[in-house]
Amino acid sequence: MHFKKHYEEIKKIAEQIYYHPELGYKEHQTKQTIIDYLKKVNQTIQIDEFSTTGFRVTLGNEKKDLHLAFIAELDAVYAPTHMHANEETGAAHNCGHYTQVAIALSLYHYLFKTEAYRDLDYQITFVFVPAEEYLDLAYREGLMKEKTIEHYGGKPEAMRLGVFDDIDLAICVHAMGGEFDKRSTEINADLAGFLYKKYTFKGKATHAGFDPFSSKNAYNMSTLFNVAVGLSRQQLKDSEQVRINPIVMESDMSTNVVPNRIMVGTDLRTKSVDYMKEAAMKLDAAAKGSAYALQGEVEGTTQMGYLPFVQDRYLSEFVLEAFEENEEIEAIKNNNFISAAGDIGDLSYMIPCIQIGYSGFTGTIHGDDFIDIDPEYIYEIFPRFLAHVLKKMNGRIDKAKLYKRSYESYIELIEGIVK
Repeated sequence: MHFKKHYEEIKKIAEQIYYHPELGYKEHQTKQTIIDYLKKVNQTIQIDEFSTTGFRVTLGNEKKDLHLAFIAELDAVYAPTHMHANEETGAAHNCGHYTQVAIALSLYHYLFKTEAYRDLDYQITFVFVPAEEYLDLAYREGLMKEKTIEHYGGKPEAMRLGVFDDIDLAICVHAMGGEFDKRSTEINADLAGFLYKKYTFKGKATHAGFDPFSSKNAYNMSTLFNVAVGLSRQQLKDSEQVRINPIVMESDMSTNVVPNRIMVGTDLRTKSVDYMKEAAMKLDAAAKGSAYALQGEVEGTTQMGYLPFVQDRYLSEFVLEAFEENEEIEAIKNNNFISAAGDIGDLSYMIPCIQIGYSGFTGTIHGDDFIDIDPEYIYEIFPRFLAHVLKKMNGRIDKAKLYKRSYESYIELIEGIVK
């Protein structure tokens, strides 16, 4: 009855965030909306802030042997053509993060008001993280120059600041892409990792009509690069589900001058770090060969995106057990790899993580028509299911099956990939 009783209030908070989307590291209104609600629920709550808009709250002061983080993401996507996009910023909540926040608040309310958290043999902290979406990079580069942040993604930035230093394991939830006839949940949906590559092709500009003969056409080099990438796909392992999407980012083109500078950018997605390095070398070779073939030059840069995310199968067992005892959720998906990426992959390098999926949406995730259509499931039934998952974990988590790595070793790994 608890979740049913507070369903309408939670739904209104979700709608408030949905209709006021904000991009990463700018989620100030979203943050305030959440804090206002938390203070209403718990007047003595302690809020620990980090980065620009991130913060965490812990239930109870008693230190326990295990510490679990429940994570919610604050930011929207840049999607200016979405039906409810912010007209000034282009931000839109077509990835479902607003529902994550509402689910976290519903769960917090339940654990605090019923004092159910006291019965858990682990401590639980709710972490509200900014900037999961990898976008608005020029703004984030400005923050980096100001020394405000050091990472594009909110979770790596939180890792740098020590937000997860006392955390042993983490749970995140996420909207499932696609439409489902039955109320569904998902476990073990691994995600790709990705790099961001930029290639600047350099040639020689001349008058396109009077003297094209002595030119070196940078645009043609970039075109040849696209052809090389296309032809090389049969040499990329199907099992790695490689994704490459080159686009022209900058140029100096006009119709009467042979272009001498074209910048092409592409992400490179793979299932594993090792193959990411191998595929990156093949991309570099394609770029160099394309420039050389047309007597030009190319300069390349590599920018780290996110690490691949392999969900912790041991922790997922508790979710599966809870599902098998649940009569409200009709279906479960298991072990479905997705070529999307998220900075949960970076956090999963440091500590074991799971991301539990939930249905209840229509349209294409990140698309203009994406919106929730089953709020009762999302804001009432699913949080109740998560409370059951937490109970299944209580007294049963084997600490020997968990792992912990340092932020310093994470940086070493990232630097090795980029080099």
